[in-house]
Amino acid sequence: MSTKERLMEDLKTAMREHDVVRRDAIRMARAAIGNAEIALQREVTDEEAIKIIAKEVNLRKEAVEMFRGGGRDDLVANELAGIAVLVAYLPELMSEDDIRTQAAAIIQELGASSMQDLGPVMRTLMSNLSGRAEGRVVNRIVREMLGG
Repeated sequence: MSTKERLMEDLKTAMREHDVVRRDAIRMARAAIGNAEIALQREVTDEEAIKIIAKEVNLRKEAVEMFRGGGRDDLVANELAGIAVLVAYLPELMSEDDIRTQAAAIIQELGASSMQDLGPVMRTLMSNLSGRAEGRVVNRIVREMLGG
């Protein structure tokens, strides 16, 4: 079952069970996927749908930080609940050790030796990890490995 089909089935279930948080989170993800399909003028692939959901999770994480700063704990709880719903559709994130192993291989393959090589290493590594690791974590690890 594709991610889009799974979202639709879970939306129907959430509506039947009157699960407002789950329903709203899934609707937002489906809307983001629909907007991407309109922009691309084609259906998104399963991999693209997962990337869109990951982007939605990151947007919600940013919103949580802003709401915390504004003292809106009620909205923080709502966003965190939405994040928990959407994370279920994402592949399991890699551990830092696995990321280090992948990064070491890419650094060796590209012959990177300094912070000037950060861009090419990050581009290659992020395309290999596609959705299985957060960019901030990968960036931090690569910077450590390149001596930055």
